[in-house]
Amino acid sequence: MLKVHVLDELYHHSSNVAHGVEVPAGARLLFTNGQVGTKPDGSTPEATADQAEIVFGRLTAVLQRANMTLGDIVRFTVYLTDRADVKTFVEVRDSLMGDHKPGATLLVVRGLARPELKIEIEAVAAKVD
Repeated sequence: MLKVHVLDELYHHSSNVAHGVEVPAGARLLFTNGQVGTKPDGSTPEATADQAEIVFGRLTAVLQRANMTLGDIVRFTVYLTDRADVKTFVEVRDSLMGDHKPGATLLVVRGLARPELKIEIEAVAAKVD
């Protein structure tokens, strides 16, 4: 089981993330590539919230293949192309992640691989079988 560290002596994040997540000995690790908001048919919705939901669906599929869930995520790296979309991302993430608090880094970048992409997330997950 992952051990989440939220330190009272450090500034608390405004969103649902930990200062650190401890992975137990013997855990399997899964590193995803960056997942984007493109559907299996190749289409990409315009709305950031829709893209974020697709990203989490894709992450869920990768995790399921490794017999893991969103609750096994240790860390996110999130790339957004617009600072105004941070709140939207946080709302989608929190609605899907519940009380689970992985570590995270969020960067606002000038652009992603394709101009229609507004969000990309890579994740690290760990699970003891």
